[in-house]
Amino acid sequence: MVIRSRRSVPPALNVANPVVDIRSLSVSFPGKTVLSGLDLQVGKGSIYALLGGNGTGKSTTLSVLLGFLKPTSGEVRVGGITPWQAPRLARAQLAYLPENVALYEHLTAIENVDYLLSLSGRRHAVAAIGDALRAAGLQESAWQQRLGGFSKGMRQKVAIATALMREVPLLLLDEPTSGLDPGACADFHGLLESVRERGASVLMVTHDLMGAVDVADRIGVLEHGRIVHESDRAAFDLAALHAHFSGRAQAA
Repeated sequence: MVIRSRRSVPPALNVANPVVDIRSLSVSFPGKTVLSGLDLQVGKGSIYALLGGNGTGKSTTLSVLLGFLKPTSGEVRVGGITPWQAPRLARAQLAYLPENVALYEHLTAIENVDYLLSLSGRRHAVAAIGDALRAAGLQESAWQQRLGGFSKGMRQKVAIATALMREVPLLLLDEPTSGLDPGACADFHGLLESVRERGASVLMVTHDLMGAVDVADRIGVLEHGRIVHESDRAAFDLAALHAHFSGRAQAA
């Protein structure tokens, strides 16, 4: 079954100078190889969804991009910077949204966003923070509430607002819709559209195949430490994606 994207199709993807450029990446630990010859490029102004089961190397890939881990071999560039050689410069190019965000329970939603942005050297007016929280789907009545009483989904919306306000070339998102209801997921995908329209890039690790089909420009399936299937927005083959994602297809 081939699914064509329901959203407007932008110009052809440009990966001549990718924001994320991973080539022949391998990461091994004693007795275990996690990544094996991984190639992955994310073009400017595009959304790449990386799918894969537990233990396939998704978290390791993010750790390399964040400069927390030096690979065994291969080349990696984030905005032209090698992360493990200049981690602070590389991280200045991106905003990272982990699945479980560490927020401050004694601070309100607005105070959390304001403080976390200040750590990256950015300050915004309260009105702008409110706009971001509204765009992330958090009700206005919760903006001045402390996070101690927030659900996981509400916390995720605060984290999403913070990441979007960083205004960096790249967003790294690890299961960004975890804990969100279907309506909030749809709102989040709309936010990603606006990020893409302003020229920023997104690399999104997710288990949500249908959500990836709805929003991504390109989808890759990670298995045994490398991409075993990849397709772009022109015609996502849902059957092939599902087969690879569920481990029922033979790796190429």
